[in-house]
Amino acid sequence: MAPADQSTFATRYAQMFFSLEPDEIERTRRFGTCRRYTPGEALANVGEIAQGLTIIIDGHVDVSSREASGNSRLIVTHGPGSFMGELAQLSGRPALIDAYANDHVHALVIPPERLRALLIAEAELGERIMRALILRRVGLIERGDAGPVILGRRGNGDVLRLENFLRRNGHPHQSLDCETDVEARELIEKFNIDASQLPIVVCPGGELLRNPSEFELARCIGLLGPIDPNKIYDVAVVGAGPSGLATAVYAASEGLSVVVFDCRAFGGQAGASARIENYLGFPTGISGMALMGRAFSQAQKFGAEMAIPTEVVGLKAPNGKGDKNFVLTLKDKSQARARAVVAANGARYRRLDVEGLEDFEAASVHYWASPLETKLCEGEEVALVGAGNSAGQATVFLASHAAKVWLLVRGPNLEASMSRYLVDRIEGLPNVEVLTRTQIAGLEGSEGTLEAIRWRNAEGSETRRPVRHLFSFIGVDPNTEWLAETGATLDDKGFVVTGSDPEARLATSVHGLFAVGDIRSGSVKRVAACVGEGAQVVAALHRHFAMDA
Repeated sequence: MAPADQSTFATRYAQMFFSLEPDEIERTRRFGTCRRYTPGEALANVGEIAQGLTIIIDGHVDVSSREASGNSRLIVTHGPGSFMGELAQLSGRPALIDAYANDHVHALVIPPERLRALLIAEAELGERIMRALILRRVGLIERGDAGPVILGRRGNGDVLRLENFLRRNGHPHQSLDCETDVEARELIEKFNIDASQLPIVVCPGGELLRNPSEFELARCIGLLGPIDPNKIYDVAVVGAGPSGLATAVYAASEGLSVVVFDCRAFGGQAGASARIENYLGFPTGISGMALMGRAFSQAQKFGAEMAIPTEVVGLKAPNGKGDKNFVLTLKDKSQARARAVVAANGARYRRLDVEGLEDFEAASVHYWASPLETKLCEGEEVALVGAGNSAGQATVFLASHAAKVWLLVRGPNLEASMSRYLVDRIEGLPNVEVLTRTQIAGLEGSEGTLEAIRWRNAEGSETRRPVRHLFSFIGVDPNTEWLAETGATLDDKGFVVTGSDPEARLATSVHGLFAVGDIRSGSVKRVAACVGEGAQVVAALHRHFAMDA
């Protein structure tokens, strides 16, 4: 018997593609404008900004994805009462699908800003629509036939970089291996691409990028738009981890205009966690990506603007001479302005102090454990360095895919730094071996690929193993260089110092600048604590604005 189809399209189809009742359509009319389409007319094209959520009143619309070959693959045919759209329509991003009228179509088109108003005003209907938008995005990611096409060699460091960027940002994409995929070779011949130029990315609009940066790719696929330098936001949030997203959700839901910056992806370190089992309300656990993806969509629902990937490299505080706003300088030299700033960018991954590490960081040394990495090391031995909860979660996740996991711990045991439930879980895994008082002694390999790892214990005994993938979870260093011009007070480790008074607990030494999450000195390094601080800082923001009124 063939295994049952467990895809989102198969198991959640009724929630993805439900139809609105006539009275529900009537209630939505005030949010949109009616339009008519002739047979064959496009309602949406891949790579072009879509009109918004489209409710079909009469007629039928074929929705299809566009494969790397250019061929169309039918997803669904919408009829009267059904609606067209997915998460891209929530924020006015380019469409990931093509949609054409099958016959004469009468539709209600609801633009992004009015869609967000509908989701809030019509709570029960809004909940069902929001769930459908999320599930449709998940379905597109699973199908793997929408979004940009990455052409390159499987396991190549730049291919992994681009795949990780798109995956961490919840964006569908297609990956073709130039060594084994016939379709990939056909595209390489079609575009006359030399092997030295790989990887390349074919954007939905047809643009060809040669080994692009994350910023270039985001621009090409419409994930990132320009920042209006003349707009003054109420709050600029720097960092889209748990504390930053919580700030965005609570601030935007209370009517503040919010922009969120992050140099890589939403979710922060929490988003890279394979499974979080001690977060309140999820007794069976939840992946960090799923939890942070919900928060990201929630922030957008309330109108927060997302500027990802955008790195903030400098901050200028108000000078007290008529200029009441902060000026944020971005890596591309553009600027953004805000009445207040919340530093929530956490910290950067600490790197192992071992010779030659940078040679292998693209393809063989990893700072998170996701399904993408597990595909690379399926059935192999892997080594993981670290003793905190992130290391424990990654170990448990990797153990279900790798033949053997060597967990290297610098200290005498795991109990001092890891939650008990994770210690117990690891102790029960037959293919995990914990080596205490042990450190990496050397890395061996060529052309950016690891071939073996050497480690040394406290007695000086050295072991060499044929390990091709090393995972590093050894903590973080503060990421505060961008605050230098403000003169914000830092502690001796470089973390931001905040007030001791309960009402100023999240305020820094700079008026209007607040710090939440891992970047704050003395913070509790837990997802729940970060979310709590993100919610709490909004009350402090309201007090700040009231004082300056």
